[in-house]
Parts: sequence; structure tokens; C-alpha cells
Amino acid sequence: MTDKPTPRPTKAIPSSRLSRVTRLGSLAGRIATNVVSQGAGQLLKGEKPVLSSLLLTPKNISNIADQLATMRGAAMKLGQLISMDTGDFLPPELATILGRLREDADPMPKPQLIETLATSWGKDWQETLLYFSFAPIAAASIGQVHKAITLDGKMLAVKVQYPGVKKSINSDVDNVATLIKLTGLVPKSLNVAPLLKEAKEQLHQEADYLREADMLTRYRAHLDSHDCFIIPACHEPLTTSTVLAMDFIEASSLDTLLTEPQDVRDRLMTALMTLFFNEVFEYRLLQSDPNLGNYKYKADTQQIVLLDFGATREVPEKIAMHYQSLLNSAANNSLLDMEKAAMDIGLIDASHSKSQIDAVLSIGMEACEAIRSESPYDFGQSDLVARLHEKGMALTMEHDFWHTPPADALFIHRKLGGLFLLAKRLSARVDMQQAAAPWLA
Repeated sequence: MTDKPTPRPTKAIPSSRLSRVTRLGSLAGRIATNVVSQGAGQLLKGEKPVLSSLLLTPKNISNIADQLATMRGAAMKLGQLISMDTGDFLPPELATILGRLREDADPMPKPQLIETLATSWGKDWQETLLYFSFAPIAAASIGQVHKAITLDGKMLAVKVQYPGVKKSINSDVDNVATLIKLTGLVPKSLNVAPLLKEAKEQLHQEADYLREADMLTRYRAHLDSHDCFIIPACHEPLTTSTVLAMDFIEASSLDTLLTEPQDVRDRLMTALMTLFFNEVFEYRLLQSDPNLGNYKYKADTQQIVLLDFGATREVPEKIAMHYQSLLNSAANNSLLDMEKAAMDIGLIDASHSKSQIDAVLSIGMEACEAIRSESPYDFGQSDLVARLHEKGMALTMEHDFWHTPPADALFIHRKLGGLFLLAKRLSARVDMQQAAAPWLA
């Protein structure tokens, strides 16, 4: 067995509910202390303190982000799920916190890792492997990934779930949501209850590695003969509800693709867009997390490696049908048809004013401008993301539109938005009409 040094400092994950609640209580106490200190200082200067400005100091923002990142699990993941709904329209202070929470987490210490694996694999687990690297190759919100080699020479990537994550999901979501709400970072008019319910369900699914193994196998079957993608196979003998073992595939960060010729970037980005349409309309199985860490680039074969299927979800037939109508309404530039499809999906409802509905449809039509382009759409030269951000800000601030669509819609939009950002990053040119051709009337 080989033990390599961990590049980042390790921090033990609080695994009991009491310890996790205590962490959040301690965080709230530090924030309150900072508020009192800052407020007293302003009063001494003859200034009238404003609560929101006292709460959103750089010190408090840093405390919130660092504590949630240390706790990992739902405490870290919740911010990412909140960003599905309001995305770029959140206050910059909350965006800072979410940005910190999207970074790699600090890995758990070696003794805690050994104990966690012993619970899943048995006390003598180290004798059943030829090699196990205690230094993780990745560490995120739910678990961390290690490289291992079986006795028969098979190289594996082993994802180990942080202890206590599964049991603490519901309380973590409730506690963090309360903390964020108390800071005034989300408007009172925004109904977050459906989103929090979905967050809990999604996190429970992501924390079930047997479910992820099943989704990985199902998804892999759809792409078995696709020459643009590689998906690791599950290694069942070492897979449990808290440990997922799969093929280790040697690949680089997606940024490596930035140095490839234009035609390579265009081809692979077109394949990813085509895959998205197939996910929604044909497979009805969506890998809904567009995190760049879930994509790797295998330069020798010019293929993209797809990873992390914990957030994979089935797309209901009715939602797929309504989104196909929405796609065609955008392609045909028909606001009337788009309004009907948006109503059917739940993006708008009868309670919204005409100005609100018009604003939503304007964003929808603009977001789909690439599908109306007769030639490959140049994402690198497009300011589409910036324009959508500006219109989204106007929708919330000027039209007071704080509507939470159905969870299925949120995940679909999240995935497509992530692909748009990736296409922009790669300066890719994509024929969107060709990518969506089977689904266009």
C-alpha cells in the first residue's frame, strides 16, 4: 500500500447531527458578534447602522463560506442547488459564498478515511487491494475520490462518501436555509419551500451510491457506441451505498481542450449539445449537474470523459413533450406557442401580469436565438450570457418576478445554462439546428 502526501490540509468532517448543528450555531454566534462590533463602531462615529450592511461584511461572508465548506454534505451542496433557481440574479455577496462552495472541499484526515472504508469494506480492506492512494484525486461536497488497484491489476477510481452526510441532509438543509434567510440574502417574496424540498430529495439520491451506480450503468448503455464520449463502468464488487468504485480513466482537465484546433472544439461541443437534446427527448435521463469537474478531456483519442451521475434524474414524458413544444416555438419565433408551452411547463402561471409574462417570454426567446441561426452559432463571439443576465436582473428587480418553476424545469435549465457557459469558454461554433434536428417539426 502506498501513502502519498495530501496537497491540501485535511479537516475532519463533523459526522453527528449535534456536532453539525453546533457548528452552525457557532457560526451564527460569530456573525452576531461581528454585527455588534461593527454596529458599535458606526454608532461611535455618529453613523446609523444598517443591518444588511453589517451582516454582509467580508468577514461574515468568509466565515459562512469557510464553515459550510468544512461541513461538506448538504451544508455545502445547498448553495449550489439554490443557484439553480436564481443563478446569476442573486446578490453579489451570496454569489461570493456560492463560488467558495463550488471549489474543492478540504479532504478528510487519513484515520477518518480508513475508518469510513472499514465500515463499508471490512477491517481488512487494505489486504484486498494491491494499491490505494490515501491522497484524494478530488474532494467535493458529498465525497472524495481516490485511486486504487485491485489484486488482479484493475485500476479504479473510488468515491468515498463523507461520514454523517446522509443522516444530516434534512437538518443541514433546514439550518443553512434559515441562516441564509436570516442574513436577508434572498428576498422574502421568494417561495423557497419547494426548492428546499427538492434539495433534500436530490441530496438523498446523490448520497445513495448504489442508485448512482445504477444510473451510471443505465446512462452508459445509451452511449455505448458513441465515439465522442467515454463513461467509466461500475466495479460492483467494491461498490456499496457509501462507496462507489468504477474504472479509472486517465484524462486531463477540460481546460486542455482550449488548446485544441477550432474544429475539434466545435465537434465536441456539438456532441455535448446533441447529447443534451437526446437526454431530454429520447433517453429521458438527464445528468443534471453541469459542473466543469464532471467533464475531462482525453487528448490522445480526442474524447470527453463524462463523470459523476449522482445528479442523474429521469425526465417525465409530459415535461419532455412540453419542452419539445417550447423548442419548436423558439425555432419558429412564435411567442403565442411559447406562452402556451411555458404555461404547460410551469414557468409562468395565470397569477402573473402581462408585463411579467412578456418579460419571461422575451428571455426565453432570446435564450433560444441559437436555434434560429441558419449557420453554426458562434458562442465565443456572442454576448448572449451577458444579455440574459441583464434581462434576468430586470425581471426580478423591475417586474418583481420571484417565481419558482417545477424542479424538472430547474434542472433542465441548469444543464443547458452550463453548456452555454462551456461553449462560450471553448469559443465553440455549434449548429444548434442540426443538433436538435430530430426534435424540430
